[in-house]
Amino acid sequence: MRFQKIKQTSLLLVGLGIAQFAAAESVKVLVQSSPLAGSQYYAAAKVRTEIRIGDRLTLTREPDNRHDHNAVRVDWQGWQIGYVPRAENGAVARALDAGEKLEARVSKRRDDPDPWRRIEIEVYLIL
Repeated sequence: MRFQKIKQTSLLLVGLGIAQFAAAESVKVLVQSSPLAGSQYYAAAKVRTEIRIGDRLTLTREPDNRHDHNAVRVDWQGWQIGYVPRAENGAVARALDAGEKLEARVSKRRDDPDPWRRIEIEVYLIL
């Protein structure tokens, strides 16, 4: 629902002729910034040194995931590197289910012993 309100607001701004929105081919709205969950269990440990800030990530909905019906898998260049955190994945799952266009990127990468602090991601709604 939050995504739909953002989209409606942006369309209203375009309809009113707001120059910066009307001139843009698309608008990216940051909807979430999160640590990568579960990276210690997937390929993130293997490819972490190759991942760069700004790298594009693929989000894949896993509605049949036995641990979380809102699960959203995160892949980097074909490698599964983790998930959107369970506590924060509901809106992203609903947007993907509704066919909304989302884009995800690496926003931070650290060498940290805590796997929850190693990689952070940002999710954008594309209008």
